[in-house]
Amino acid sequence: MSKRVLTTESGAPVADNQNSASAGVGGPLLLQDQHLLEKLARFNRERIPERVVHARGSGAYGHFEVTDDVTGFTHADFLSEVGKRTEVFLRFSTVADSLGGADAVRDPRGFALKFYTAEGNYDLVGNNTPVFFIKDPIKFPDFIHSQKRDPFTGRQEPDNVWDFWAHAPEATHQVTWLMGDRGIPASYRHMNGYGSHTYQWTNAEGEAFFVKYHFKTNQGVRCLSAEQGAELAGKDPNSHQTDLLQAIERGVHPSWTLYVQLMPAAEAADYRFNPFDLTKVWPHKDYPLQRVGRLVLDRNPDNVFAEVEQAAFSPNNFVPGIGPSPDKMLQGRLFAYADAHRYRLGVNHTLLAVNAPKATTAQNYGRDGFMATNPQGRHAKNYEPNSYDGPVETGRPLSAPLAVNGHTGTHEAPLHTKDDHFFQAGELYRLMSAEEKSRLIANIAGGLSQVSRDDVIEKNLAHFHAADPEYGKRVEEAVRALRED
Repeated sequence: MSKRVLTTESGAPVADNQNSASAGVGGPLLLQDQHLLEKLARFNRERIPERVVHARGSGAYGHFEVTDDVTGFTHADFLSEVGKRTEVFLRFSTVADSLGGADAVRDPRGFALKFYTAEGNYDLVGNNTPVFFIKDPIKFPDFIHSQKRDPFTGRQEPDNVWDFWAHAPEATHQVTWLMGDRGIPASYRHMNGYGSHTYQWTNAEGEAFFVKYHFKTNQGVRCLSAEQGAELAGKDPNSHQTDLLQAIERGVHPSWTLYVQLMPAAEAADYRFNPFDLTKVWPHKDYPLQRVGRLVLDRNPDNVFAEVEQAAFSPNNFVPGIGPSPDKMLQGRLFAYADAHRYRLGVNHTLLAVNAPKATTAQNYGRDGFMATNPQGRHAKNYEPNSYDGPVETGRPLSAPLAVNGHTGTHEAPLHTKDDHFFQAGELYRLMSAEEKSRLIANIAGGLSQVSRDDVIEKNLAHFHAADPEYGKRVEEAVRALRED
């Protein structure tokens, strides 16, 4: 069997891939060596901008199967009948570190899921926590700047991290999650995933429900202590990537059970918490979990760059029966995610295999741009309406309309009876066992004690005191002990 011939990118055969063309044995290289110039020029352009957040990621393909009837709440086709399966791609990630960062670090984890449905792609972009640090997207760039490397020292600085949280009391709930046991998952397989945001479902009769997604791992939740995480990150920075890859390769397919919380839209205005506040949860006793289906990952990508690094998720990718809510953070991400992909990957990133719809072909009038294929043919028009049998709109909205009122301007979120920044953080603390509380206190104190400004420490301590008197007292004592040591 003859070997395949190495070629240039234009298809010409390569005679020598070990020696550059030169003017004599010891002479300078020749500009006419097209193969050399092509290799060097392409090598200079192999990297694309990494994600500003969620840069370090892993992914896998699989399927989602409906196990319970939810047609009373949504008319989404991929949820339309028990037993129906839909192909998916799931990308896990860390948030704050760069592409070369370690996996076993204390950081929220991204849980971004793409459903390749018969009605187009549905992207559900969430985390492994049900809440987040802030509730208004205007604060997001500042928050991320505070968690990233300092412009002067070039490293993540406790001063910056805790100074931002000192000025963002609404972060106390998420800080309690992050500094607790679940702050360092043992692997991607052993953590839950959450849609985090509030979304909207609409049924066939036009009734609207607000919904929160909970993916519960069927492997059981397993976490690492701060010491275990530091040791593993040093031994194998790619620990979570390795675990996911090897598990699927040996036929151990990780799975999650999807549950949802459903709130009739009419109940939102009078609920005791703002149901659209990303820093808060809906207690399960108010809105119990209802099972929907099972998510299974069973196939690894063939090329990490092409399929994981270039995977593009946007919460703006809805399908009929599912839509947005007034969640301010979600509203900001509806723009920001898609815009990030247009910058990183180009306006035609949706044509890449990992991002393209599977069961249907995108039909629109978008044209040209970098890497355009324009496959519509010689008779296709690039405007609408037209007289040439081009695609037309359905006139049917994807979801129920959201009621809006009031004057334009900047506004605080509407007040609900329990809308303070600290109540749910205190509830989370009080749910923890004695051992969990001790680890939480140690993790917080270990970072907060490194802060150089006393006023920043005092502001953060006030947040923990407000959440729970015991919580605040224990953190204060632990910080004092470490600073006096």
